Amino acid sequence: MELRHLRYFAAVAETCHFGQAAAMLHVAQPALSYAIRQLESELDVTLFARTTRQVALTPAGEYLQGEAARILDDVDAAMEGVRRIAAGRSGLVRLGLTGIAAFSHLPRIARAVKQALPDVELQISSDMLTPMQCAALQSGEIDLGVLRPPVLGDGIELRTIDVESVVLVVSADHRLAVEPVIATTDLRNEPFVMYDSRDSAVNDATLRACRRAGFVPQRAHEASGTPVLLALVAAGLGVAVLPASVRALPMEGLVIRDLADAGSTEVALAWNAGEINPVVESVARVISNAFDLSAVLPSSAPLGEKL
Repeated sequence: MELRHLRYFAAVAETCHFGQAAAMLHVAQPALSYAIRQLESELDVTLFARTTRQVALTPAGEYLQGEAARILDDVDAAMEGVRRIAAGRSGLVRLGLTGIAAFSHLPRIARAVKQALPDVELQISSDMLTPMQCAALQSGEIDLGVLRPPVLGDGIELRTIDVESVVLVVSADHRLAVEPVIATTDLRNEPFVMYDSRDSAVNDATLRACRRAGFVPQRAHEASGTPVLLALVAAGLGVAVLPASVRALPMEGLVIRDLADAGSTEVALAWNAGEINPVVESVARVISNAFDLSAVLPSSAPLGEKL
């Protein structure tokens, strides 16, 4: 049984008139009649009771009419779905984010993707430090990452989507909590809470800020993720230098203060250099455009194209 036969049958069943059905299908009536006879022969049933005055469905024809409508609807939906995926308008994209970006950048990302690509599903993996995201991109566990450069390993492309200053986070009862702006040199004798990854981009930003101020930070405690790090700071076990987007996190018992001359850190969108999935390309373009930097993707650029 061919889909063509089902479509021809459905048209005749709807009109109960071979001439009208032929006109609807833009085919010659003899060809339509022949196709229906072929279908009846293949099924070994009579689908239409024909007289010189009218055409009517037989009980078998009535049953097939319902089944044909369901089958053709499913086929049409499948064809549309394939077209949407091929055009990058539908599908699943697995997105990794750092712990802070899940609060500060994910709301804008999710809103932009929902508006531009309503049939795309985002699967979110949060609190992934940059080294973890690099490994996940290389293994294929995630399709896109929102991370802080530099990246580890080969074959990962980056597009900067944000640049933010770094700030100081201290416990509410810390001596510096009352100061509106802190000089980095004031942290010379402070214990620091830092990430336990030696490849952390935030740790690197902290080290750079402290070295510019003439000292090396005292690494008193380490944390595997942002929630633990902030909990240790709130407990008074040390201070932390973090990206300014940490302000987006709910933080009881903590105070954030501007840190003078501490520099900045980048947020970048990352993907595999050989990525060819059109849905991933579409989401990457939407995310880049949502942050409106000079490094956004042009609408016609493939994902891996350099600007």
